[in-house]
Amino acid sequence: MPSRTFELDNLDISLLTAMLENPRAGELELSRLISVARATVHARLKRMEEAGVITGYGPDLDLAAAGYAVTAFVTLEIAQGALADTASALLSVPGVLEAYATTGPGDVLCKVAAKSHLALQQTLLQLSSLPMVVRSTSIVALSVVVAPRSLALLSAETTLSSARAPSHR
Repeated sequence: MPSRTFELDNLDISLLTAMLENPRAGELELSRLISVARATVHARLKRMEEAGVITGYGPDLDLAAAGYAVTAFVTLEIAQGALADTASALLSVPGVLEAYATTGPGDVLCKVAAKSHLALQQTLLQLSSLPMVVRSTSIVALSVVVAPRSLALLSAETTLSSARAPSHR
């Protein structure tokens, strides 16, 4: 994890936008899309990778299209001091896509996926049977209202600070 905050400028945002809109484009194509030299694209990508802003280039997956149409969010209340053990145990449950330590009435929030409601029930029973889980509560997602995104936030911050950073165009 980087020790200092990394600030994106308008060129970085343009590059990230081009990458999201053209995920299979190489550096040369990206340079053409945003009208800068390929070496500039290469340097910016390397800088963002080293800073931890870009974490990977893997394909985005649609789990529903792959047969996992049921998504749920599960709040776990766990035994005090059992977060590390909980993290290890959650890694052994394939249906757990993400898990976060949280504030509030629950301790861990999990996003899970399953092929059916019956399969979801099996995953929920598996989570509830973990020795450190005191209680679980689940909510089934009906539809996606806002898909996972990050560019809107990054662009808004860059727009606010654009007086300090010159535009690349």
